[in-house]
Amino acid sequence: MQGETDTAGSMSKWIVALTVMLPTLIEIVDTSVVNVSLDSIRGSLSAGIDESTWTITSYLVSNAIIIPMTGWLSRVFGRKRYLIFSIMLFTFSSFLCGISWNLQSLVFFRILQGMGGGALQPISQSILLETFPRKQHGMAMAIFGVGIMFGPIIGPLLGGWITDNWSWHWIFFINIPIGVLSVLMAMLFIVDPPYMKRMSMKIDYWGLALLALGLGCLQIVLDKGQMEDWFSSNFITTMTLISVVSLALFLYVESVVEHPIMNLKTFKNISFSTGNIVMFFAFFNLFGSIVLLPVYLQTLMGYTSTLSGMVLGPGGIATLIAMPVAGRLITKMNPKALLGFGIVVSAYSTYLMSQFSLQADFNTVIWPRIVLGIGMGFLFIPLTTLTMSSIRKEDMGNASAIYNLLRNLGGSFGVAFVTTMIARRAQFHQVRLADHLTPFDRSFQSASQGAAQYLQLQGMDSVSAGQGGLGALYGQMIKQAAMLSFNDAFHLLSVFMICILPLVLLMRAGKGEAPAGMH
Repeated sequence: MQGETDTAGSMSKWIVALTVMLPTLIEIVDTSVVNVSLDSIRGSLSAGIDESTWTITSYLVSNAIIIPMTGWLSRVFGRKRYLIFSIMLFTFSSFLCGISWNLQSLVFFRILQGMGGGALQPISQSILLETFPRKQHGMAMAIFGVGIMFGPIIGPLLGGWITDNWSWHWIFFINIPIGVLSVLMAMLFIVDPPYMKRMSMKIDYWGLALLALGLGCLQIVLDKGQMEDWFSSNFITTMTLISVVSLALFLYVESVVEHPIMNLKTFKNISFSTGNIVMFFAFFNLFGSIVLLPVYLQTLMGYTSTLSGMVLGPGGIATLIAMPVAGRLITKMNPKALLGFGIVVSAYSTYLMSQFSLQADFNTVIWPRIVLGIGMGFLFIPLTTLTMSSIRKEDMGNASAIYNLLRNLGGSFGVAFVTTMIARRAQFHQVRLADHLTPFDRSFQSASQGAAQYLQLQGMDSVSAGQGGLGALYGQMIKQAAMLSFNDAFHLLSVFMICILPLVLLMRAGKGEAPAGMH
């Protein structure tokens, strides 16, 4: 009888895991699926480039606002009820996005979609950590990590294929059957533990308003900063001031109210606070490099979207293989050793990317991406286990909301950082290289003469050939300056990763901790 009970318990664990990961995966895919379809959406809805990017920004903003509120909202409404409502809102707003008649309606429905999807990541993580016994937390986080890592990779590939073969409307419509199935599964298989039942509590209106305003403005600043030339823009400066003041007031309000939206006392736990810093910079590195790589391949190396997708794809597969291995190893060795290994491998991968050149072949660019996939696989599992292992079950919802918020913010800061670095360093290197493009530089003289002679052999007259030769050299200089700026950005990402390595020593495994209520 005991064996049958264990088997039934084991089966129910995996059913719960599938139930929570199915909607989470499509929600994560939706954060990046629109990126490659922007041109089609813009053309279809007669919108400008700047206007069309609000379809991405609006989703990220509402997502960022909801994530830290998830633990509080779960307590107010009951976690199961709130989970089902979130999936239903996400699914219905996906349908509305698909039938949008103009850009304004699409942006509004994307805000609703982000509000529905924001809760899915932290709720899924906390349910997995509660459903699996503490010794299997590594495996639970391997399941969660597969969705977190796989979503941003499959999103652009899926979005591109659907847009090319059907239309951009279908990137939203495909969510509907998965969403309906997810709602049915959540109704059947998710059960709230006693401490996650609905509670009557006073609503923290000030905390709610300040958090929404602060995070909303911050996400807009990160997403639009480089496009608006950062603080030379009054809009970005105003948004930054509102964000800083709102978040500072939010920290004060949360420290004095009885039922805060986000319980910041969790940061007193050293492992938790350290783990959040490491996670922030890990996703800073991951998203920064995932954004840089296809831009480098398409703008400088002449790769098509499909070919650059083929470079990103194997890295995702490497992560899928590495995560279950890390999930198994974590029960047999010190998680801190695995985490240190993951950080070093991830740093090494971005260092390899900093060595790219304009002559790099396909194997040269695909290998560092695979190494990064392995590094992130070995980093994510022990990091999440170490960060969450000493958190009480009652506090798990709040803790996972904070953890997911900082993970998402790390990605947003990473993308903002690398796009700014590329623009600024390209200008710097262009000025430095232009110093050598003078008639007094022998290398420049011989190169321009050689280019002019080649064009004359192609049938040009001497004056046009001379100008064409100079134009060809200038084009090469622009490409070299851009290449050097990519090298700089990758190199800095690598340095940031190595700098967080000492923080691993501050974390504690927390193996001996009993679940809440067992002390």
